[in-house]
Amino acid sequence: MKNTAVKTDLETQWKHIQARLLDEYGEATYSSWLKPLSFVDHHEDCVRLAAPNAFMRDWVTNHYAERVKTILQSENQHIQQLEVIVNSPLEGASPSEEPFLDTPEVGSNLDPRFTFTNFIVGKPNELAHAAALKVAESAVVTFNPLFLYGGVGLGKTHLMHAIAWHIKKCHPNRKVIYLSAEKFMYQFIRALRFKDTVAFKEQFRSVDVLMIDDVQFISGKDSTQEEFFHTFNAIVDQNHQIIISADKSPSDLEGMEERLKSRLGWGLVADIHPTTYELRLGILQAKADQMGTDVPQKVLEFLAHKISSNIRELEGALTRVVAHSTLIGRDITLESTQDLLRDLLRANDRRVTIDEIQKKVAEYYSVRISDMHSPRRARAVARPRQIAMYLAKQFTQRSLPEIGRKFGGRDHTTVLHAVKKVEELMGKEKSICEDIELLRRTLEG
Repeated sequence: MKNTAVKTDLETQWKHIQARLLDEYGEATYSSWLKPLSFVDHHEDCVRLAAPNAFMRDWVTNHYAERVKTILQSENQHIQQLEVIVNSPLEGASPSEEPFLDTPEVGSNLDPRFTFTNFIVGKPNELAHAAALKVAESAVVTFNPLFLYGGVGLGKTHLMHAIAWHIKKCHPNRKVIYLSAEKFMYQFIRALRFKDTVAFKEQFRSVDVLMIDDVQFISGKDSTQEEFFHTFNAIVDQNHQIIISADKSPSDLEGMEERLKSRLGWGLVADIHPTTYELRLGILQAKADQMGTDVPQKVLEFLAHKISSNIRELEGALTRVVAHSTLIGRDITLESTQDLLRDLLRANDRRVTIDEIQKKVAEYYSVRISDMHSPRRARAVARPRQIAMYLAKQFTQRSLPEIGRKFGGRDHTTVLHAVKKVEELMGKEKSICEDIELLRRTLEG
């Protein structure tokens, strides 16, 4: 009975771990390599997971096993080893009967949340969004390929899924294949293994729309690049659409053949810039509306200021805050949000610098960072600059002359005047006090 209870507990823990892996690696990688893994058993300090075939077992063992084991250990400290095995074949079947290709047709591997309706548009992503929508709506090829690139968690995969969903809805007869570059490589190697590359070529070269996510993963893989190059040319020659995403522009992809870099840059290259404060706030407001929860504006503003690098992390933070409020039955406040997200905020902590203060203040008041150093004296610029000087005096050990030099070579008396002016305003204007408090909390974490 005890072993059965332990196994059941570990099976439950494995579901939690899968959710963490999805959040950490993203939909494309998770669906290709981690979702197919299944829990087998637990013996003493070793957990066994099963992969559908030997290639996937080897890939997971070499690329993901250590991280999976670490997460397993965080759930159960008694686990010391992780073994990935191959699923036993069905009774009466021989290994040679295993099909060499999975069918990555669009639909089953798409996230239903990732649609154009749920994509918040702002200046950093407006070009990429417009291009993606144009390709999705058009029955003819307008630019080939469409190449979307940007950092982790900025919305590339969201746009890729949105395109696929839109085509599926508006042009159901078009043959669309969507998969990660890792999965493309996996399919190609399986085709080589089963000595049936002809079927592989036919499948990928007969589509109307081929969508490859995270193409940087084929960098350095010469044989896969060669096949991808020929597949690319075949699809373009037929005037069919190719849509690709990556973490860098074509010219910056390391380990990629020059001729392939050239091909990838043939069409429209659209980058997704890091999010602005306004875009992050819009995303949080939309997320709160979607969840049907009334979140105080100050909490949304705090999160939008504090978590600036990753949309996935930003939305995850809001989800934690709302879930905690719902389960505990307490109102959402700025103080409770700080307490609840202390680990997340601490992980992003670093020593506050004058450059960081200038960046946050400029972002908050929608002025340029260059305005912090400029001689402009217009109130819309001078007031944020004075507040930044005040915060620099509060948060750093820099002397007044040092602070002045960081603000365009100003004299220390200018900095002192700014500090006194802000202190005076805080005693008169409630809005200034609120602005300073929010900026202080953002910088303190």
